[in-house]
Amino acid sequence: MKSFKKQAGFTLVEIAIVLVIVGLLLAGVLKGQELIESSKIKNIGKDMDAVSAGVLSYRDRYRALPGDETINTTTQNGWAANVGGGNGNGLIGVTGGDPYAVAAGETVNAFRALRYAGFISGSAVLAGAAARPVHAGGGTIALGNGVYGLSGNTVCLNGLSGKFAGALDRILDDGVNNTGVIRSSIVAPAGAAPVAAAYIEDTQNFFLCKQL
Repeated sequence: MKSFKKQAGFTLVEIAIVLVIVGLLLAGVLKGQELIESSKIKNIGKDMDAVSAGVLSYRDRYRALPGDETINTTTQNGWAANVGGGNGNGLIGVTGGDPYAVAAGETVNAFRALRYAGFISGSAVLAGAAARPVHAGGGTIALGNGVYGLSGNTVCLNGLSGKFAGALDRILDDGVNNTGVIRSSIVAPAGAAPVAAAYIEDTQNFFLCKQL
């Protein structure tokens, strides 16, 4: 007589244990991803604040804004190169102009001056778009004035996702993209205030600017 062995299988208890373990692993991965993103957002904010603090500290030390100085900073401050040539009007760059569209003049010299003075790290000989510092989100930082309807000088970031731009606005300001001291848009920063729009998290290449 032919005999058959009973096929062994998982019990309901064993399956339940496996599902619990898988759930815990997934929760840990998602939590870790959340912590990484939260840390990156905080570091982006710190990078922006470091440039803002550098500009204000430079003004206190030299009684002028970086890049805006009319003097020849080679002879005045003993630096290795001249990064003067500004118009001395108390504003960095062209009012209402897109600071990312400008690869020369005050908006570039501002970062060279900040580096020569030791307020931000990096090589002071960098010119053009390369002079802009890179922030923790992988984009770059720019300086300008009168952008997005903001008054006076501004520090701007590009290369942000909607998720990161929205988080920074909520942490540092009112969370609304076209009001307050922080304003943001997928349209490059210029004079007019951006159109009111929600922060769509998976939308890329946001610009965000903060009034100094």
